[in-house]
Amino acid sequence: MKIGNKILKKESVELYLIAEIGVNFYDIAEKENIEPIEGAKLMIKKAAQNGADAVKFQLYKANKLASKYSPAYWDTTKEKSKTQYELFKKYDKLSYDEFQELYDYCRKMNIDFLATPFDFEAVDILDEWVPAFKVASADITNKPLLQYIAKKNKPILLSTGASYVDEIYRTIRWIKEISDVDIAILHCVLSYPTKPQHANLGSIPYLSKHFPDNIIGYSDHVPPDKNMNVLTYAYLLGARIIEKHFTLDKTIPGNDHYHAMDDHDLKTFINNIESIQKVYGSYTKEAFECEKTSRREARRSIVINRDITKGAIITKENISIKRPGIGVPPYFIDEIIGKRTTRDLKRDEILKWNDIYW
Repeated sequence: MKIGNKILKKESVELYLIAEIGVNFYDIAEKENIEPIEGAKLMIKKAAQNGADAVKFQLYKANKLASKYSPAYWDTTKEKSKTQYELFKKYDKLSYDEFQELYDYCRKMNIDFLATPFDFEAVDILDEWVPAFKVASADITNKPLLQYIAKKNKPILLSTGASYVDEIYRTIRWIKEISDVDIAILHCVLSYPTKPQHANLGSIPYLSKHFPDNIIGYSDHVPPDKNMNVLTYAYLLGARIIEKHFTLDKTIPGNDHYHAMDDHDLKTFINNIESIQKVYGSYTKEAFECEKTSRREARRSIVINRDITKGAIITKENISIKRPGIGVPPYFIDEIIGKRTTRDLKRDEILKWNDIYW
């Protein structure tokens, strides 16, 4: 799967990290006393500077997304809005021209622009800008939207929060009816915030087993710890796309700040990944160049354990197996028993191939 400039493979250490700004930039702008679009640009800059591959926004209009009577499904002690419509209406003010400006700014900062579309119009608009389409967990049953996205023939990042594996199979089937696009499957727990004990990172290797042809990722809603352990564990379990909400102030109440990472958390996580990648090496098992001397000196050879003369018969009694491994390897012992020597050999000499009559 190729997203932007990165090619992702299940056996590779390459990671694609998405800092989901979402609509947090409205609150950051208010705190900094700047316009919302400038708040978004500030967050893009911080994400790019600290190692994210992409930033992600959400492109919706509240009246297209939720009924006025849609109840909240988040922790209302953290986010006070009582209905989904009430929350979404607060944060759907940016114009399409302003999103174009954010896309242009991302190009300037050398970071990919992503946004989750929630309706057909948003899909059409984003098609000009995004290298892949992100599908929200809640739309895993939205066949019309999924198939409309598939028509764009771009990679799809499919979040799977609150779903069963049979629903994932069904969704992939719907997409494949339209286009043979690459689909990344992102484990997600649709709970805001997600308690660490509910993260269920075991779903990552489970999904990898059941969907061997798909890149597996993780979309996280666990409040970050100082070492960014949850995201690091997800990577170690095989997540090669990781999405995490992003803010510049985790103390701001409401919306997605209370479970988001900030720029310091982002840098910590990137440092973790760089450290892991340094020791990971490659998806193989072979003798490495740094082991060349050890391979030769620490392995064993067949060794003469008493002085013998030219023409003597090699027996189990006149040989031993000792280091180094520069002579006849011990796994040839059955082949050399009964053979005669081509020269006089002293005790502890290492038996070489030309010491034997064949």
